[in-house]
Amino acid sequence: MSVQHKATKPRTTAVVLAGGTGQRVGLSIPKQLLKIAGKAVIEHTLTIFQQAESIDDVIVLMAPGYVSDIEKIVAKSGLTKVTRVIEGGSTRNETTERAIAALGEGLAEGEDRNVLFHDAVRPLLSQRVIKDCVDALDRYQAVDVAIPSADTIIVTRTHGGDGEFITEVPDRSRLRRGQTPQAFKLSTIRKAYDVAAGDPNFQATDDCSVVLKYLPDVPIYVVAGDEYNMKVTQPVDVFIADKLFQLASTAAPRQADEAAYRELLADKTLVVFGGSYGIGADIATIAESYGAKVYALGRSTTGTHVENPEHIDDALAKAYGETGRIDYVINTAGVLRIGKLAETDNTTIQEALNVNYLAPVQIARASYKYLAETKGQLLLYTSSSYTRGRAEYSLYSSTKAAMVNLTQALADEWAGDGVRVNCVNPERTATPMRTKAFGKEPEGSLLSSEAVARTSLDVLLSELTGHVIDVRQQDPTRDASADASGFEQALASVLDRQADV
Repeated sequence: MSVQHKATKPRTTAVVLAGGTGQRVGLSIPKQLLKIAGKAVIEHTLTIFQQAESIDDVIVLMAPGYVSDIEKIVAKSGLTKVTRVIEGGSTRNETTERAIAALGEGLAEGEDRNVLFHDAVRPLLSQRVIKDCVDALDRYQAVDVAIPSADTIIVTRTHGGDGEFITEVPDRSRLRRGQTPQAFKLSTIRKAYDVAAGDPNFQATDDCSVVLKYLPDVPIYVVAGDEYNMKVTQPVDVFIADKLFQLASTAAPRQADEAAYRELLADKTLVVFGGSYGIGADIATIAESYGAKVYALGRSTTGTHVENPEHIDDALAKAYGETGRIDYVINTAGVLRIGKLAETDNTTIQEALNVNYLAPVQIARASYKYLAETKGQLLLYTSSSYTRGRAEYSLYSSTKAAMVNLTQALADEWAGDGVRVNCVNPERTATPMRTKAFGKEPEGSLLSSEAVARTSLDVLLSELTGHVIDVRQQDPTRDASADASGFEQALASVLDRQADV
């Protein structure tokens, strides 16, 4: 009787190439150490591979003199898939060769593995591209990632001192812009470099070109990249990448079943400011149904005025005194005042600033000591108008934009203490505040406050921090498949947001 053995899938290693400097962006440090959205660029990149199910381990090739900086980031951020940080070479070729040598250590004879080479300064890589690359290695030995060129490409030559002149305009339909990762069977990329070593004029700026030139019989499959997988190279790239991170929506993972919610919320203490009605009241009701101790505070129910720092302090102290802990602090309180700024009186302006901005700041400051004790989370709320101010909504949209910046700043500031900070961004939601401002609206045109509340609980129970979580009627946060990255989801909805408040 014969026994058929299932083929073992080869180990897959991501090699993050971080040998570049920051000269082109005007920095005295390598650009991969530049902070974007509160974290070093390379930390964002490593986190993507840490979260990728198809990646088994990660090796970093870092610019000479900065290996210890990466080791500190890895240790602080819990990037457990990073197994080695190696000093890179003086050229891209030399750096890749060092990675190949490291990958070959400890391999048994005839053993192979998958390897993905990725630029450290591409921190917006999607999980979809990673998966497509690894899947393609089941069929091919070499894989590139590319996108169509939106620009016409010209070929030029220099004529003396007269400048450049066009010599050719290639057919744009056949042109692609190369990205990373570039993926290979280790045996293939090693052989390509072995052959290239015999060429005294060998030089290359990427690894697929080495395979193309020195192993011409090996087909190089092309995986579709995406526009968001940009490379931070020029000063403007820093600004664009930072803005993309700010706009990015993130999926809040749902718990497996009702029992999981009960297990995670039992004996936890939630303090909900703005808990009299709407989203805050629904959060309180749902959390209590799962066994949490909830303090739902509001002007109309408990006489709690969020614009009064003493009320905030007293509410938190009471919750802590009665339960001995505070795990989650949520602020859904807000006011919506519509009108032209030049015609708005000082009382209205002060109210908007006090409730929509200063109150969350005070709540954050007062909550910190309690949340640091439990490694808890602060949850704030923004509006779909935060990406662009609109006429007659200047006070509201500007304070809601401030919530996003406050979230991202505090997430970075409090990360070392284990305190998470996130921001929920619901589209137009059926709440008493909205009804007061706009009157009755067509049925089915608004989110229910309960839907927003349930997503809010998912955020609280997740390990997310520093994120903006979109909640929309066709809700991407509820789609676990989510082949589109958070950046794709965010940018796809930007035009929709312009019409929302």
